[in-house]
Amino acid sequence: MAMTLRLTPDDEQLLADLAAEQGLSRQEATVRAIREAAERRGHERTIRESSARYRQRYAELLARLGK
Repeated sequence: MAMTLRLTPDDEQLLADLAAEQGLSRQEATVRAIREAAERRGHERTIRESSARYRQRYAELLARLGK
């Protein structure tokens, strides 16, 4: 699917710098940045869910430690 991406001049420069540093086209640098952001979001969600489970599982212990 084709898409037009409108960037501010500052964002355009950031993208150009990122692509140059990685030896990629701006297109490939954009795709990689999107994928990396999606991976981080998935990882953060996993951490949040695990944290909630363990806080519930160890609620009594955590309460005693907090005293």
